[in-house]
Amino acid sequence: MSDKRSAHPVSQEVNATSVTTVSRASELRFEPRANLKRKNAKLRHHLRPRTFPSFRSRHHHQTKWSEKHWKPFEAMLSATSISMRTGARRAVRQSASSSSSSSSSIITAAPNANRCLLGLYHNLSNARSLSSLRSSRPAAQHAVAGIVGQQRRGYVATINPNPPLGKKNASNNIPSRIGLIGARGYTGQALIDLLNKHSYMDLQYVSSRELTGQELQGYSKRKIIYKNLSPEDVARLDTDIDCWVMALPNGVCKPYIEAIDQAQKDTGHKSVVVDLSADYRFDKQWAYGLPELTKRSTICQSTKISNPGCYATASQLSVAPLLPFIDGTGFISIFGVSGYSGAGTKPSDKNNVKLLADNLIPYSLVNHIHEREISHHLGGAKVGFVPHVASWFRGIHLTINIPLNKAMDSRDIRQIYQDRYAGEKLVKVVGEAPMVKNICKLHGVEIGGFAVDGTGKRVVICATIDNLNKGASTQCLQNMNLALGYAEYEGISTM
Repeated sequence: MSDKRSAHPVSQEVNATSVTTVSRASELRFEPRANLKRKNAKLRHHLRPRTFPSFRSRHHHQTKWSEKHWKPFEAMLSATSISMRTGARRAVRQSASSSSSSSSSIITAAPNANRCLLGLYHNLSNARSLSSLRSSRPAAQHAVAGIVGQQRRGYVATINPNPPLGKKNASNNIPSRIGLIGARGYTGQALIDLLNKHSYMDLQYVSSRELTGQELQGYSKRKIIYKNLSPEDVARLDTDIDCWVMALPNGVCKPYIEAIDQAQKDTGHKSVVVDLSADYRFDKQWAYGLPELTKRSTICQSTKISNPGCYATASQLSVAPLLPFIDGTGFISIFGVSGYSGAGTKPSDKNNVKLLADNLIPYSLVNHIHEREISHHLGGAKVGFVPHVASWFRGIHLTINIPLNKAMDSRDIRQIYQDRYAGEKLVKVVGEAPMVKNICKLHGVEIGGFAVDGTGKRVVICATIDNLNKGASTQCLQNMNLALGYAEYEGISTM
């Protein structure tokens, strides 16, 4: 009767290369287990790295090559010994079967020592393969568990349908000429820092009414003097610029855009325009520049890109993966708190440090522009957004309450987010609720929490974002890279 263990791949190799097949079982010789143990010990001695002492040395307290380093070798050698014995037993059974059906007593010549040694190393290689298979078993079990879990849940998580465009997708290695309109604010300064470190961005013009005539600080590629560029000046300079960045307050950008459009009709030149205000976030003629959710190919092919707001960016990234599971009759509640840099440089109560000390100031309790923006770009989802300003300088925290149309658990929801943002280098999905102090000066978004109530039909998700980076300047550079043909994360420190 055949033994199931004979199907083991290493056993088959041993049977084929290391065991002498004979016609009579009584004449087959194979080494006892004790001999194999001694050979394994010698082999282990020769395999150990020469730069470390044996872990069995007398100076055990000085040993660097510890027991944990030997575990893979122990498993490997054990697998070799077991497989050799199993193969030998199989050979005995096969030989016994042959002897019963034949009266011949011909014995196959024994292999030479070199061939035995070759067989041993061949089996050792197979043992390593087995060890690798064992080490990969948890991943395979996780994958199977994921499939079973999806069947149990009744839905399948979507792997990122809009993956990032890395260096292999870059089509441009020539520096681009950049013009920045509105450089006085915090966002403008943050963008200047990024452009200064970028290999292909060449800042040539910087416009600020308040800083006209002063030298630009923090930019080392060339000496630049602030100018107060009018829409007519921008139209005249358009042929010398590859990308304009509009870092202006809401409602101020339109005359510049109209001037550029008219100039391009006359010259045929097509410069890219990225607008950081809210003026064109609802205009279908403009690409909405949230690369993780907007098709990246759309941004790549656009010359007019509207940069999303800081609150809107983090809110949409936190809600979008759950859109198929949101109860349409419910209400998505977003409680947001920002550092006072979000209020800009113009003096007001929202950036008054003394007033903010030991304080939290709510503002725009209804109809905030970001509330409309979040709802619009999430397909009309019902959203209630309440912003607050706090005493720290930069960074936003969001607490988001989402009603679900079916019972779900925290683990499944977190897996949906991990699958949806697979490969994204500026979105990090974490288990615990993220903290503002940990996101400060970083260039991405952290999403976590995933607390589900007793019914399974309400989840609370938390998110953090640096409002000056991914909430503004970093996202602007991300869009510039895509539109100008560079790698998406060029010049950006990823999460």
